[in-house]
Amino acid sequence: MLDQQRLRADIPAYADPSRPAPVFLDSAGSSLPPRIVLDTAIAHLRREAEIGGYRAANERLDDLAAVKTAVATLINAEPSSIALSDSASRAWSDFFYSVPLAPGDRILLSQADYASNAIAALQRARATGAVVEAVPAAADGRLDLDAFAGMLDERVKLVSLVHAPTNGGLINPVAEVTALAHRVGALVLLDACQSTGQLPIDVAALSVDALSATGRKWLRGPRGTGFLYVRPESAATMEPGRLDLRSATWVEPDKYLLAPDASRFEFWEHDVAARLGFGAAVRYLLDLGPDLVYAAIADRSAHLRAALPGIPGVTVRDLGEKCSGIVSFTVDGIAPVEVRDRLLARDVTVTVSHRSSTLLDMTARHLDSVLRASPHCFVTFDELDRFADELAVIAASR
Repeated sequence: MLDQQRLRADIPAYADPSRPAPVFLDSAGSSLPPRIVLDTAIAHLRREAEIGGYRAANERLDDLAAVKTAVATLINAEPSSIALSDSASRAWSDFFYSVPLAPGDRILLSQADYASNAIAALQRARATGAVVEAVPAAADGRLDLDAFAGMLDERVKLVSLVHAPTNGGLINPVAEVTALAHRVGALVLLDACQSTGQLPIDVAALSVDALSATGRKWLRGPRGTGFLYVRPESAATMEPGRLDLRSATWVEPDKYLLAPDASRFEFWEHDVAARLGFGAAVRYLLDLGPDLVYAAIADRSAHLRAALPGIPGVTVRDLGEKCSGIVSFTVDGIAPVEVRDRLLARDVTVTVSHRSSTLLDMTARHLDSVLRASPHCFVTFDELDRFADELAVIAASR
């Protein structure tokens, strides 16, 4: 069982006992980092100021390598299959733009795909003559496996699958999708931006060809961090669309050699302090026990899903039989942005997901925007109840 006192003591936001604790429900956006993340990043920035960035980085080469080891441990991969990045979007794009496409090739998107992924797919389709198609959702919101199987043929080159969408608690059936896609030789790129750090991920069991994730959400790392997992077979054969002296070595005037592993998807320049802080965040999760953290997040989101329907005028908008830690909802007669701002005035932090972020799903459900509450393991049940009480006051004012 998690030590709630330790969790709270490790977060600077709760350090002042003289003021009421904030109710923080936005780990799906950018979570509250533990103190070790802050201390690690700031200490390295100070060291850079003392001796310069190059010397400071050279002192931490082993620690930088250990970031990949921590990430690999978390998702059951080899460190050589991890490329560190500055965001989930960058990691996703680095793999996606490296997949060869020709006229007539097909890119399949899940109904819950994120705007950045869809925009990239449309851009490449325009440039290459490929075609972008959306896989229908089943009645429970998850990707329809029967429809998906019927769409597959040898022209499908890539399947973009969102594990847990940004606008609600849905969880897609990753292993089943991957098994079907591989039958026709298609690659599966998993957007795990909203699942890494709150749901168990075993890339060996899922068999995805690539996975992208961010550091700032459920992993509680700094902004400007993320990673790309690339299946070893792909890491050794794919050539990224962009290279530098980290991803390849210039060996002759007209020749370069690609890095032999996933580091071919990395660039040399990066925020060393943020990356070290990211490593500290992943190790903190590993030290707590990922399964304990995942269970705590599930308990808290389940608590909200049980409480919110009891508030007149509040509708929970989540889809799926088994849900993630993201709880989406609306309040009748009050725009989500207004609800968010009125909660913020009461020191309760939630966020809003707009239709443009998940256009296919939100359009199909006739939703312009939804509120999103995403409690991490450090949020107390008393705080969840306080949030529900504050929401009830707002809902009653409509």
